[in-house]
Amino acid sequence: METSEKRMVKILNFGSLNLDYTYDVPHFVTAGETLSSVQMRASAGGKGLNQSIAASRSGAEIYHAGAVGQTDGGMLLEVLQDAGVDTRWIARVPEATGHAIIQRDPAGQNCILLFSGANQTITAEQARAVLGQFAPGDWLMLQNEISAVEQLMELAHSMGIRIAFNPSPMTEAVRTYPLHLADLLIFNEIEAAGICGVEACAGEQLLSLLGQRFPQSQVVLTLGGAGAWYLCGETTVFQPAFSVPVTDTTGAGDTFTGYLLGGLLQKLSPAEAMRQAAAAAALAVTRQGAAGSIPEREEVQRFLQQHS
Repeated sequence: METSEKRMVKILNFGSLNLDYTYDVPHFVTAGETLSSVQMRASAGGKGLNQSIAASRSGAEIYHAGAVGQTDGGMLLEVLQDAGVDTRWIARVPEATGHAIIQRDPAGQNCILLFSGANQTITAEQARAVLGQFAPGDWLMLQNEISAVEQLMELAHSMGIRIAFNPSPMTEAVRTYPLHLADLLIFNEIEAAGICGVEACAGEQLLSLLGQRFPQSQVVLTLGGAGAWYLCGETTVFQPAFSVPVTDTTGAGDTFTGYLLGGLLQKLSPAEAMRQAAAAAALAVTRQGAAGSIPEREEVQRFLQQHS
């Protein structure tokens, strides 16, 4: 039997799996407008899938659980497997695979319309069966694009499995989740403001509010091009964003999240993990797409050497 000293900590990402349809548009469509797109591409996506690939490429041992349709999810499984992600816990269900319609403007900004599909078929029974394959000290990675999030958090905590939660997309349901059980919480400004019940305030003020609300958790606040904050107890780290030409911001936050957790699990300090995550996200925004834009670990290391 493996001892705790010898076994590698595993990440179970119970996350969404989407087919992304990206449309290049001159501007985001407005109410009542019919707009022709310049180009359309179909690719693998979903915040869960993206974060699994990023964690795997950071060097972590990652397992993905979730659900896809019986006839339209094969490409997503192949993409994950090609990235080194274990897909044995992904169920095939009668519902259609989740998908996203993404508008991307000439500046590389995007807006996204989601259809949850199979992602909303996750049950407490499935959660219990999959979590039972993992051990105390392993990590459960969650976003807010699947069903049974609350049950997953409660089950994982009761089993001694640590929790990393990225409450994206932010919904009213997030307020009812047992967020205090999470060991690592990763928010953007909009999510943080919603959780703290404020309209808007500076990044450092938001971080302070999050720290007061979740004193037992590691908290990360991402600020887009302005950088990101890490807070845990008395430890505070600010990581500026790297300046790079932006092609497409889709998946950059997921790249940051996956690389951050992967780095922390590989014994990087919070400052080192934040810098690695910021570098990975910077490389991602220079490329088109979501999953396809996530860099390999060697690329991130070269980038960091060039920006030392």
